[in-house]
Amino acid sequence: MKIAIASDHRGFDFKKQLCRMLSEHNVVDYGPQNAAGPVDYPDFAVRVGRAVATNECERGILVCGSGIGMSLAANKIKGIRAIVANNLFSVEMSRRHNDSNVLCFGADQFSPGAMVEKMLHLWIETPFEGERHARRVQKISDLEGS
Repeated sequence: MKIAIASDHRGFDFKKQLCRMLSEHNVVDYGPQNAAGPVDYPDFAVRVGRAVATNECERGILVCGSGIGMSLAANKIKGIRAIVANNLFSVEMSRRHNDSNVLCFGADQFSPGAMVEKMLHLWIETPFEGERHARRVQKISDLEGS
């Protein structure tokens, strides 16, 4: 799977560890390339969001301090359904029922260890169930730009 990834300065080290966890995938790093100074998370959320929305990448992962800012910014891009990873249940259901395509982590909430790796792989491996959920996801898409 081709996965776009980016962070802000607070999520930089977390992002690097996620890249190692994703070694079996084709990961495209949209920055920043170092943690030298503060950066604005919307700039990086839009890079990943556009890569996913244009099918350049199949999915995207974003990291900031809380995951919330990245999620808010990414969800402004048509076709993006970004969620903040909180627990295994919400990560799984976001794929099964909502067809989420961008996963956001809060670097201040988690240490990139076994639980984060479980959430990451669960999100990647869980399919969208479609059927009745497809109708609902379409209704969400119809709201874009309204």
